[in-house]
Amino acid sequence: MPLKDKLLAQRIYLLLGALFITSLVVSNLIFQKFFYWYPVDIEIFGSKLFEISVGILPYPITFLITDLISEIYGKKRANDVVIVGIFASIFSLLIIYVGNIVPATSWSYVDDEMYKTVFGNSVIAVFASMLTYLFAQFVDIQIYHFWKRLTKGKHLWLRNNFSTWFSQFVDTFTIVFLLCSFEIIDWANFKGLLISGFLFKVLVALFDTPFLYLGVYVFRRRFKLEINEEIELL
Repeated sequence: MPLKDKLLAQRIYLLLGALFITSLVVSNLIFQKFFYWYPVDIEIFGSKLFEISVGILPYPITFLITDLISEIYGKKRANDVVIVGIFASIFSLLIIYVGNIVPATSWSYVDDEMYKTVFGNSVIAVFASMLTYLFAQFVDIQIYHFWKRLTKGKHLWLRNNFSTWFSQFVDTFTIVFLLCSFEIIDWANFKGLLISGFLFKVLVALFDTPFLYLGVYVFRRRFKLEINEEIELL
């Protein structure tokens, strides 16, 4: 591959990594707001179907990005992005913690109580999310490459959905369990939030499959890649 193409591939990789990290960190900061997405009016275990945290909204983007990186740049580069995302989460956690310690001025628009209400639980959430997310993303990457080897680089929809569905269930179950354990949400909402969160992620995974196909097509066309061929960065 010509040097200018490798440099372009490197820049695109950095851009995808930036989108991944931004989506990850933001999802950890906004999780306390819940909303009701209502294509159907159904109740499950006392909770309305698709009563979910807004923190879920950017989460599927991260799995789409890691699947795209896995397909084009390989397993190692996908794992590298996940590890960098964990460090970014730890750093954001540290900033939130320091911001909670320093006292607000008397004229501050956001006083100590408001800051604690909005960000106070983020320390717990980010820590819990980091552990579960780290595990879920590595599971996603492992399963993705298992199916990629098994299908010899064919049937992209199969590895995209199967890897995402399983890893998202692991992530959803663990994070809802931890949030209930820390009394951030009530145990009565556990089953409903688990089912709603997982089903929402499954629907998003199905929806983002055409975008993954489009992304892979654009990469292969631009960099003249064969099926199952990966870009080796500098």
